[in-house]
This record gives sequence, C-alpha cells and structure tokens, in this order.
Amino acid sequence: MLAELLASPGVREESVLRSTFGFMAFHGGSLEEMTDVIAAEAAARSGSSYYGLLQPDDLQWHIPSHKLSPTDSALMQAFIDHVDVVITVHGFGRQALFTSLLLGGRNRELAEHTGEFLRSRLPAYDIRTDLESIPSDLRGQHVSNPVNLPRNQGVQIELPPRVRGSSPMWWDWEGPGHTPHTEALITGLADAAAAWAR
Repeated sequence: MLAELLASPGVREESVLRSTFGFMAFHGGSLEEMTDVIAAEAAARSGSSYYGLLQPDDLQWHIPSHKLSPTDSALMQAFIDHVDVVITVHGFGRQALFTSLLLGGRNRELAEHTGEFLRSRLPAYDIRTDLESIPSDLRGQHVSNPVNLPRNQGVQIELPPRVRGSSPMWWDWEGPGHTPHTEALITGLADAAAAWAR
C-alpha cells in the first residue's frame, strides 16, 4: 500500500537525520493537517530526526499505520534504522475527546515522560497516558505500526483539531506564527525530546 501511495502524484517524503530520537508524521499534508508541521518543528528545535509523508490537497488516502511498511520506502527504512525511539504525530477527532491528547505506542516510559512535559504546557487539555483510557484503535500497539519499529519503540500521539489550530475556535487567528496551543504543543514535544537524551 505504501508503494502505491508513493506513486501517487504530489505525494512526497521528507527526512532529516539528526539524533537517535525521532519524530514522524506519515499521515501528513492534507490528510491529518498540521501533523507534519508539528513533527518537523519539534524535531528541529530539539535536534531530533524527522520523517514525514505528505499528501497533496487533492488526495486524502488514509492507510492504517500498521500497513505502512518501511520495506516500501528507502527513506522510511533509513529513518527507522537510525533512531532508537520515536514519537509519531497523528490527528483525530471524536466526540467528547476534542480536548484530549492520546499517548499510545509501546514505549510507556517515554509516554509518561512526554505526558509530563505536555501537561505543564497545555494545562487546559486532558493528556492521556493510561492505555485503558485511550480507545483501543488509537493505542498504537500493533507490532507492525512504525511507532513500534525502532529499537526502543515509541509513542503514538493523537492530536485533536483544536491543538493543531484547525478547529472553529481559531478561525479568526491571524498570527503571527502558530496558534498559542499549537506553539505550546511543539515546545512541549521539543523539550520532552531534548530531556530524554540518555
């Protein structure tokens, strides 16, 4: 499936290899808006590595994470081989969860670590690190999910529209820069990555 997506007009990959901490946004571009921007900026600010898979405005093809195999992408495979841990950035929207950030993935220590930094930056949001409080299909536990492929696996973070700056509450936002919530999110993720170095 990834090979088919990559062959679609306008689809592009981005990759920057820095430290062995990584950020990914493989549902980026028009699909889960702002996820690639958030991942790329958090990576740049923390000196972390970054991989993005971006879809153009006229395409919104959602391939389940566990079906996106790095064997179909040399750039993704090189990224996975390079990093020890990763945070994959996703977007979602569900009734009653519009102020909830869901931290799944198999590296639960990193999830708790990241959650602490996000809670201090985004006190108005519900930062969930308890897997039982996260809908089962958003927990990022599948062994083939890219979040779990690096040596020490990682955290899948699901972001509602509001914190990505794409909800009605931000329609009159003119900047400069990102909305305050998005800026706080990026800062929290970057600080968590920088503090994880060990």
